[in-house]
Parts: sequence; structure tokens; C-alpha cells
Amino acid sequence: MAYLPRLNTGKVGSLWLQSYQGELQVMVGVPPENEHSSPFMLTPYVCSTEQETRRGGQTFDDDIIHLHNFAGRQTQQCNLLYISVRVRRIWVLLGSLVLVFLTSLFFSVSLRGGVGFNYLEPPGWEESRRVKLVPSYAGAHSLSAPDAPQQKTCACTRCVGDPGVSDWFDENYDPDISPVWTRDNIQLPSDVYYWWVMLQPQFKPHSIQQVLLRLFQVIPGRSPYGSWDPGRCLRCAVVGNSGNLRGAGYGPTIDGHNYVMRINLAPTVGYEEDAGSHTTHHFMYPESAKNLAANVSFVLVPFKTLDLVWITSALSTGQIRFTYAPVKQFLRVDKDKVQIFNPAFFKYIHDHWTRHHGRYPSTGMLVLFFALHVCDEVNVFGFGADSRGNWHHYWEQNRYSGEFRKTGVHDADYEAQIIQQLAKAGKITVFPGK
Repeated sequence: MAYLPRLNTGKVGSLWLQSYQGELQVMVGVPPENEHSSPFMLTPYVCSTEQETRRGGQTFDDDIIHLHNFAGRQTQQCNLLYISVRVRRIWVLLGSLVLVFLTSLFFSVSLRGGVGFNYLEPPGWEESRRVKLVPSYAGAHSLSAPDAPQQKTCACTRCVGDPGVSDWFDENYDPDISPVWTRDNIQLPSDVYYWWVMLQPQFKPHSIQQVLLRLFQVIPGRSPYGSWDPGRCLRCAVVGNSGNLRGAGYGPTIDGHNYVMRINLAPTVGYEEDAGSHTTHHFMYPESAKNLAANVSFVLVPFKTLDLVWITSALSTGQIRFTYAPVKQFLRVDKDKVQIFNPAFFKYIHDHWTRHHGRYPSTGMLVLFFALHVCDEVNVFGFGADSRGNWHHYWEQNRYSGEFRKTGVHDADYEAQIIQQLAKAGKITVFPGK
């Protein structure tokens, strides 16, 4: 007879397995010093299948497992709990475990390899077309001599793309990843896809490839942004919704930028003096969407495949009226100016900048880094608390100030630190407001 390794059983003791007279026996207690020790050689007492055995005041069905406590028997040298399981039932159990293991293995391979499960299948991801996620910006400039002057990437006084200003920024910044989801980068890396679809899980997500193909029949599906141009100075204002804009008088300064990017509701009518009136980009998700002027780019921030179905519907048939909340049936925007925020860019921010603080970055952080990848100069307005420490929107009087900040989804404090670091690195200028 041979003994298997000890299994931890809590208060009951240690389990030991042996083959005895055609049965697999599980002994509970202190193991013998050798396999011929007397406690294991005693003729076991086996309960009948109709019996029930009590252990610790609990009753167990004895049809499969036979239990008997040998404590108190005169012939025993130690306290043992004997379990007798017939071999044929062990094989049934082992067969079931093998079946479960093979099923789990098949499911795992299916998810990783894209076999079966069409509703989870990434749309034809090939290694050669994966979106680049590894930062290359710092390495691209390491060929220059240490004392050689770095070439400016734009004509502004301060350029986002200028290397050598901040090691921290250069190590994390990747100019090769597009913030816009287009026909050219339609295929996502599998890790990005599975992370993204779990942001707002759906019971059965739509086939993402089919959804995008339909969507790109309605909108251009091209990125309007080019590469760095040393002769260009593209100045961008990222306008948040903080109450610190109220009374700040930043309106004319904001309107003086080439791009003015706004987030979610963000009204301008009646707030022109403080928040400005000019808008070139408006970032929204379906549940916050509103109609826009013809000269404004609608940038959809999708959190699920249903969001892509909705934007296609809202620009055509109007079939979708509800996601997890009521949404606009039709959306009046310029179809040629509709852009889709790239989930790979979303995860890049989560991995490289917010470092997994919070479930995912806030929309404000998404827009800020969008600007850092398409603009030469970035100025930030309406972020953070006001001078009294209140967190509220500039268009509302909120006596429960700060409640929108305590969602548990985003780490507002860590994101504030990132903004401070970007300002310290000279990559953005933050206008603090009032």
C-alpha cells in the first residue's frame, strides 16, 4: 500500500489514501511511521449504504461515502476517521473531473485563439496589424548625441512632442498609437478587446467587426490628424466642467485656440465669458449625447459594442432608444465629423498614465491625452476643485458638491497628480480658475 501526500482538512485532521482489499480508503489522523503500522492494517468497519453517519453534529448522506469514527474502539491505537469509497465511484469522480478540466481548457483556448464563441470573438486579429502599445518615443531619440540640440517638433514656443524635456514623459508617451478608431486600425489586440468589453459587460456583445463595418458605411472612418509638422503650431484648449470656471473670465482665452475640446453636457450659451463659445470637438458617450453644430466634431467614447450600434442607429434608422438608460433616437451632427475614440488608446492611458488607478480613466483624462497626441500645445481649463475646495459643475449650484467625484470608478486624486506632473514637465499649462 502507498500513501499520498497529506491533505489539509482543518479540524478533522490529515487525510491519507491507501488501497485496501479492492477499495480506496481515506484515513484521517496521524499517519503511521511506515506502511506496515498496525492502525492501517486493522480490518475496517464499513457502514452500509442505508446508514447515515454523524460528524460534529451534522448528518451526511452515506450512499456514496461511508464514514465511521473509530474513536473509542478498544482495538484502535489512535483516533481515526475512516472513509471508504468504492473504486468504481472514484473512477466516476475522476472522469467527471477530467471532463470539467477538458471543458475549461477548451473554453480557455477558444477565448485566446478566437475559436468558436462568435459573440466574444475578436474580429480577425493578426499579429502584423496589432495596434502598437509599447512606447517608442523615448527610444526614437536615443540615437542623438547627448549634447546635440534636439529638433523641435512644432513652431510653438512649447511643443508636446519635443523630447528630452522629461524622462518620465518620454518613457510613457507613444506618438505612434492613434487616438481615433478607424478603418486602418479596426483590429484590436486581444488583451485590449477583452479589457474593453468588460468595462460595461453585455450578456451577448455584438460582433464588433460587423458593427464597425456598418458604422464605417455611415461615417468616414478616417483620422483627420497628421504627424508632427515643425512648421505648425496647433494650439488646443481642453475644457473641463469644473465649477472653478465660474467667474474666471477665461472665455476669450479659450476661444483663441485652434481646437477647443469639451466634455459631455458642457453648455456654452450663457457661460461665454467664463467658458467660451467656440467648440471644435465634443466628447460624449450615448447616455450624455446631444445635438451639435455642423462645424463641431462629435467624438464618441464607446464603453461597449452597443455604443457603436447606437451611433450607427442614431445617424440612420433610429432603432436604438435604450442602452442601460434612455438615449437619443436620432442625433443631429455632421456625419463627416464623427470620430470614434480608440479602445486601444483608452487602455494605453489606463496602463501607461493612470497606472490602473480606478477601474478606468475619467473622460477628462481621455480627452486630455487625446489632445496630447493630436496637438502641438495643450492648455487645460476647468479641471479640479474651485478655490473653496468644492467639486461641482460650472453650470449648476450643487450643494452636494463633490458627490460626482466619489463614484469609485475613477481615482480623481491620482489623476490630479498626473495633471500636476504634466504641467511640471512643461507639456501642458493648467489654468486654475477661481
